[in-house]
Amino acid sequence: MTKYNGVTMEKLKTIDELNILRERLKEETFKPDTPRIRVCSGTACTASGTPKLVTAIEEETGKKGLKVEVVKTGCQGFCQKGPVLKVEPQDIFYQKVKPEHVRWLINYTVIGGMPYRQGLYRDSFLTDPVPDVADIPFYKKQVRIALRNNGLIDPLNINQYIAVGGYSALAKALSSMTPEQVLDEVDKANLRGRGGAGFPAGKKWRHTKKAQGKIKFVIANGDEGDPGAFMDRSVMEGDPHSLIEGMLLCAYAIGAEYGMIYVRHEYPLAVKNLGIAIKQAEKFGMLGKNILGSGFNFTLDIREGAGAFVCGESTALIASIEGERGFPRPRPPRLSEPGGGAWGYPSNLNNIESYACVPPIIEKGADWFRSIGTENSPGTKVFALTGKVVNTGLVEVPMGITLREIIYDIGGGIMGGKKFKAIQTGGPSGGCIPEGLIDTPVDFDTLTKVGSMMGSGGMVVMDEDNCMVDVAKYFLSFCQSESCGKCPPCRIGTYQMLQILERITSGKGEEGDIERLEKIGKDIKQTALCGLGQAAPNPVLTTIRYFREEYEEHIHDKYCRAKVCSGLGMFRIENDECILCGLCKQACAFDAVKETSRSFLIDQDYCTKCKACYLACPVGAVKVEKKQHVTRDA
Repeated sequence: MTKYNGVTMEKLKTIDELNILRERLKEETFKPDTPRIRVCSGTACTASGTPKLVTAIEEETGKKGLKVEVVKTGCQGFCQKGPVLKVEPQDIFYQKVKPEHVRWLINYTVIGGMPYRQGLYRDSFLTDPVPDVADIPFYKKQVRIALRNNGLIDPLNINQYIAVGGYSALAKALSSMTPEQVLDEVDKANLRGRGGAGFPAGKKWRHTKKAQGKIKFVIANGDEGDPGAFMDRSVMEGDPHSLIEGMLLCAYAIGAEYGMIYVRHEYPLAVKNLGIAIKQAEKFGMLGKNILGSGFNFTLDIREGAGAFVCGESTALIASIEGERGFPRPRPPRLSEPGGGAWGYPSNLNNIESYACVPPIIEKGADWFRSIGTENSPGTKVFALTGKVVNTGLVEVPMGITLREIIYDIGGGIMGGKKFKAIQTGGPSGGCIPEGLIDTPVDFDTLTKVGSMMGSGGMVVMDEDNCMVDVAKYFLSFCQSESCGKCPPCRIGTYQMLQILERITSGKGEEGDIERLEKIGKDIKQTALCGLGQAAPNPVLTTIRYFREEYEEHIHDKYCRAKVCSGLGMFRIENDECILCGLCKQACAFDAVKETSRSFLIDQDYCTKCKACYLACPVGAVKVEKKQHVTRDA
């Protein structure tokens, strides 16, 4: 017996020893009557004050002489309400908990067994507080597979992972299944890649297994470069052993002995937790030589990336692992073929969420997995729900759920009661889906049909105050700046599209600009070297498809209906609403706002449409209108 990172370790030599240990840990680790507080220690809640909160809990329970087990869990999902925690055995959920609330929480719940009402979740001040997680709308429609242990265990304690059933799928595979049977089960489950492409994992594994050569690699893609996306991050931080177990099962199925987890350098907590988990798994005998006495060998290493968005593309990722610049490579050969993978060896690459789904599939069977979701997109998908929605955070939902259910039932609707306008799915190279398609089911094939994609799982909700032309410019600018520059269609094409969009949003759009954007975008999709370049025009093409009238207003009427773009529209002051505060005149740097004895007015000859007066007015008396059309003679 040894200790690592404060956890007692036992070197397990057989599957029977693992099963005996699990039964013992079930009794010792989570005793049902033990006072326990599970505190979210994911990145978002940590930034909101979890460390100080944990210290306050430990100090308060120490002063009162209470034995309370504090479990610092991974992300519990409800980032908008962080820090969040759950008190057991009462099973009471608390939100936005601060150190000063701890004394009341301990007195009311831990000692008194009653809820501390001020810390409970409630939709508004007019509704009753909700103590039970199962009754909170944010969690009601969620089904957790990839995130099954987030919020339940301490990610730095392998004993807790084993106690909740961890490594039982590996034990089942090694004791009663051949590698081919494991592969067949994953294939039958139709687990499609959660990184965005949606390619069936079983087919990819089988292709790698058939490749010639004794040396094969199992690689996990934890790059996750999409802005606002943190699905893979939450698994790596909150349940690293589920990733390790999934990779072990893949390695056993395809005959690989070496594995690597590629993580972006900007995920320091993920790198730290993965490193600790790997060391624990090695000391337990889950990694290394002759795992659990089965004769199966597998070693695992972490490779950190420099944060280039293009390294999420498979061949660029391999180049980065090899120490080269992250440039995509032409295919074939594919990664699963000799000459295509890491250092030329056949390699199987899946993203983090895909691997995390494998242990439950092996443990419960492919039929169980296929009973969730849709026929062609079984299982669940994790999304990072952000933007103009009331409840932002991490959600895991069954495939086939509609966008409306995610936005309104889980997300709580649009902030400020404003009108929903669009949702962008699939990261910066995904598409924008309008209000008219809000009942679209969320699955791989349906999202592709409407011009978007699943992507890694980013979802950005937009309301009536968003200008769709400006949104398209924002996402395209990200893709353009992150282009590796290797192929001209992506390097030059995205730059040309961005120049046109900048011209349109600054009031200098020209006749034919929309058609130019469509032509260049389609050319890029057909000719770019890698998937990231091919998808880069999606935000522009889908906004033109669904919001063409906004482009036409920008170009022909010099008007932005969302009042977002500078240099557009005609500014005037509504005298009946003006309170004569003079802030518009103070804000104007061009002396366009003139003061009369009883009012203010805007001189159109001096106005540069900079929006300073519009933004400065406290009562909304400054109006932005369409310019009058000027008829030109032929």
